[in-house]
Amino acid sequence: MPHHYPQEAALRDGRRLLLRPFKAEEVNDLHAFFLRLPERDRRFAWERIEDRSVVEEFARTLDYSRTFPLLAFDGDRIVADATLHLRRTGPLRLVGRVRWLIDPDYRRQGLGSTMVQQLIRIAKENDLRRLTCMLISELEEHAIEVLKSLGFAPYQIPGYGTDPDGGQHDMTMLVLKLN
Repeated sequence: MPHHYPQEAALRDGRRLLLRPFKAEEVNDLHAFFLRLPERDRRFAWERIEDRSVVEEFARTLDYSRTFPLLAFDGDRIVADATLHLRRTGPLRLVGRVRWLIDPDYRRQGLGSTMVQQLIRIAKENDLRRLTCMLISELEEHAIEVLKSLGFAPYQIPGYGTDPDGGQHDMTMLVLKLN
């Protein structure tokens, strides 16, 4: 999959970024990016990204055929991380899952949709039939709108998610049919 990179991406405000896959030797840079994110983003992330050992595990188990981590760089600094998660076997082996985190200074500039479009292309190249994403309905309204604009269909599930304090949150599952 990494043979399509690096690529340049232009933001709405004119900034130009470099997109390319995460490399195992970039643990420090990726961890620094995660620590720069607002507390709310880290609190609701799927993994404990503030924990360096989690990032070290990403690097240690790096396998682009299972998880394709796409990074956006402004110079030498990581400003976004988007991943495509694939399964090799089972009934969901033709369904990929996308996740992403973007530095607040780079949001609402088209970077999220650009990165998701890259993951859609990779999913199609890997003959996936669908992509899914699960978002916290009341906290990630803009991301939900971005995915809807790319053709994802939303399905809201009341009380499906739980925050670190035990509070329940509605979640929106978004599904994109690829063929």
